[in-house]
Amino acid sequence: MSLPAGFDPTPPRTAKLPALVADPIHGVLPFDGALNPLTRSNTSHRVSMAFATPATGSQRKVYHFGSEGESSVALIALLSPDFYGLEVQLPPFEYRPRGGEKPRKHFFDLRVTFRDGFRRAIYVKNGKQLRTRKIQDEIKAIFEWIPRELADEAIVVNSDDFTRAYRDNLRRAWYLHQQPDPDADSHVEAIARNFSFWFLKDLVEKCDLPPAVAWRSAMRLITRGVLGANWHAVINIHSRVWLNE
Repeated sequence: MSLPAGFDPTPPRTAKLPALVADPIHGVLPFDGALNPLTRSNTSHRVSMAFATPATGSQRKVYHFGSEGESSVALIALLSPDFYGLEVQLPPFEYRPRGGEKPRKHFFDLRVTFRDGFRRAIYVKNGKQLRTRKIQDEIKAIFEWIPRELADEAIVVNSDDFTRAYRDNLRRAWYLHQQPDPDADSHVEAIARNFSFWFLKDLVEKCDLPPAVAWRSAMRLITRGVLGANWHAVINIHSRVWLNE
């Protein structure tokens, strides 16, 4: 079938829509970032999660992330034993790009506060963008103009480091981290230190616990670094695991 004369297969451009706004959640603190990242995107997956942290008095709070990479960085921070508080989409500060361009504003993606008061600001970008001269120059300019009161340290994170399996493992680790079972964890760790095993199922079978309980404990031990595993492959009972010395 022939197409009509002048037919253009290019999809029509739609008007830019405003960012989505999450409705209030009973008993959960609202998102309070300076920038709402929940805009529509064909390339980046926006993520919203609710976390309870020491800084919020163990009350859950809504956090919006501009990408799965940003949410993964947050989960790593939350799983740290020294973690205290998390902030996202920080208030902007002005910086001057090199070359005499007009001043611009930058919103840091995350800021993590640790129990000793140390604060780390985090800039997240994918590897393709980080390899460009434009982004490299932008990062240099931003880091030169960071206000002293913003953070004690600022770092750049390549979101490509978070493979799909790694992201899935982090979400699973966070879920199990919120279900502590110290007695079961101690039992599994004792078995791991006194018996040989190769796969996770070998360790689970040696434990005097229901298999599901032993598996959850093993996952928490992997999260804490007591056991080692390949985070870039989905961690299950068939995974190769080892005892970290």
